[in-house]
Amino acid sequence: MKTHSRRGALRWCVALALHCCLAGAANAATSAYFPPAGSWARKTPAELGMDPAALSAAVSYAQAHETARAPDFSDQQRTFGSLLGSMPTKRAHTNGLVIYKGYVVAEFGDTAFVDPTYSVAKSMLSSVAGVAVRDGRIPDLEQPVARLVADGGYDSAQNAGISWRHHLQQESEWEGEMWGKRHDFIGAAAFGAGERKARELQRPGTYYEYNDVRINRFALSLLRSFGKPVPEVFEDEVMNVIGASNSWKWVPYHNSYVELAGKRVASISGGTRWGGGMWINSWDLARFGYLWLRGGAWNGRQVLPAGYLKAALTPSEHGPDYGYLWWLNSRGKNYPDLPANAYGAQGAGSNTVTISPDHELVVVWRWHAGNPAEFVKRVIGAIR
Repeated sequence: MKTHSRRGALRWCVALALHCCLAGAANAATSAYFPPAGSWARKTPAELGMDPAALSAAVSYAQAHETARAPDFSDQQRTFGSLLGSMPTKRAHTNGLVIYKGYVVAEFGDTAFVDPTYSVAKSMLSSVAGVAVRDGRIPDLEQPVARLVADGGYDSAQNAGISWRHHLQQESEWEGEMWGKRHDFIGAAAFGAGERKARELQRPGTYYEYNDVRINRFALSLLRSFGKPVPEVFEDEVMNVIGASNSWKWVPYHNSYVELAGKRVASISGGTRWGGGMWINSWDLARFGYLWLRGGAWNGRQVLPAGYLKAALTPSEHGPDYGYLWWLNSRGKNYPDLPANAYGAQGAGSNTVTISPDHELVVVWRWHAGNPAEFVKRVIGAIR
């Protein structure tokens, strides 16, 4: 009983802190700088009260910690299992951007290179769900998905009670197969080094498991709720609004197509496990992170509902400090030495977007080794 009370108190404190954070973000957004399409204003560190030498040292640290992952993607099948979609032939070297108070204060590496960004796409799916909530396509996240999606994917007793929130918090325990991959991750041929041991399924909403098969089911359910491909929604309702380039692409698997209103359309993945996925440059990732930093608002337009962001950045009951497909830092474990309200999108590689509302900071760091907090805390150390 005491454990439950402490957990409830923690969640209440985090929710209060996030409420204050988002309220501050909304107020700041009214007077903040928003980069127009095709350009982003730069300021020197000194202009914004930063220590130039300390920021330079932080960037040097990031440059010196490139991932050991294969630059030609030759490790994909060994790591993830049999591929379902295309992969590029090479990746960029480590690169990144530091956005402070809305302005570019540091850039390194080839930030224009369009690369897979793996599970950062999960946080993008969360944003698409936010649009669905905004437009009333998902009237209640607690509602079973089966009330809106009738394609057979939620007909079983195990799946019938899965809600939208369960999917968003990776607590759905969905059972089945998507695009030739089963939910249980059993088998080295299908799942590579990520294969798992058999376990008993739990009731939806009671158990967290990071699971790309279930995320792919969630992506298909979003397609059904909108009645059009998820990338089109993301482009029209998010990326075009924030002035993103036209170089990004959300690549489907070779076999992830369904019939929709008599047309063959692609359903996409929430990662780049097994190929495909979100391919994007660092500048567009920074815009995406900046939208969230500004409380879901962009230049006077509320793109994502503030209430949805508050819920998305509140830790789930069973996850490892996890919100709606965003990694949180309420317990100080996911981003050591960063503020408790810091959060981020993380993809294999590593490809990361880290946000510190306390510092009006967005840091994009791609193809790096180690925890992104190691770079970000050095950037914060440059703020005077």
